Amino acid sequence: VDVVESGGGLVQPGHSLILSCATSGQTFSTLTMAWFRQAPGKEREFVAALWSEADDTAYADSVKARFTISRDNANKKMAYLRMNSLKPEDTAVYFCAAMPGPGWSRETGHYSWWGQGTQVTVSS
Repeated sequence: VDVVESGGGLVQPGHSLILSCATSGQTFSTLTMAWFRQAPGKEREFVAALWSEADDTAYADSVKARFTISRDNANKKMAYLRMNSLKPEDTAVYFCAAMPGPGWSRETGHYSWWGQGTQVTVSS
């Protein structure tokens, strides 16, 4: 499975940004999709995950109610992360990841496929 993120950039605090994740190579609907992030000097951390069949989602406490993960199984085989009310502490490289479903995980080691990451910088 190939995974490619896009949509990162520089944004002011309080503003919004949408990240996109394109996949290919396996039936998209069978995959659990997730977003992780890694700030400088820190370990990669879980942000959000979505298992398709049950529309089951999970979020890190730090982003709950601000970020939304979604996916388009039917047409584009894409996953998205909408980030609202961004804070400077959200600055990181964001990675899209995929694993065979069902269910989801917060552990990086459970995800088989990763993108190269896209930089998100929140600064005034």
